[in-house]
Amino acid sequence: MRWLLDHGLPRAAATSLRSNGMDAIHVGEVSMAFSTDQEIMEKALIDERVVVTLDADFHALLAISGATKPSVIRIREEGMKGPDLCSLILQLWKKFSAELMSGCVITATLHQARLRMLPIHS
Repeated sequence: MRWLLDHGLPRAAATSLRSNGMDAIHVGEVSMAFSTDQEIMEKALIDERVVVTLDADFHALLAISGATKPSVIRIREEGMKGPDLCSLILQLWKKFSAELMSGCVITATLHQARLRMLPIHS
C-alpha cells in the first residue's frame, strides 16, 4: 500500500510506515506542505496513494465530485505521535486493505472505524 500523509500529521509516522515496509510520504517531504486539499488529492490519485488526514474536507471533496479514488482515511485523534499513528494506520490497512485498494473513505479513532465505499451517494 502507498500512503500520503497530510499536514497536521507527524512526519515520523511516514518514517515508521517505511520501517514497516510501506511506501509512505508526508506532504512536507515532497514540497507540498502548503498545497491545497485538491492538489493533495490529485497527487494521491496520480501516485495511487491513500491519503491520511485530520481534515474532513477530503471526504467532502470526494462526495461532491463523485470520485471513486483516491481512498482517504480521516484520523479523529489529535496529537498522536508518529509510532502510534503508524500503528493505527497499519491496523486499518490489515482490516480494510481490499476496500482501500478499491476506493473508500474511513473515519477512525483509536477505538472504532467507519467505512464508506466510493463513490459516496447521498
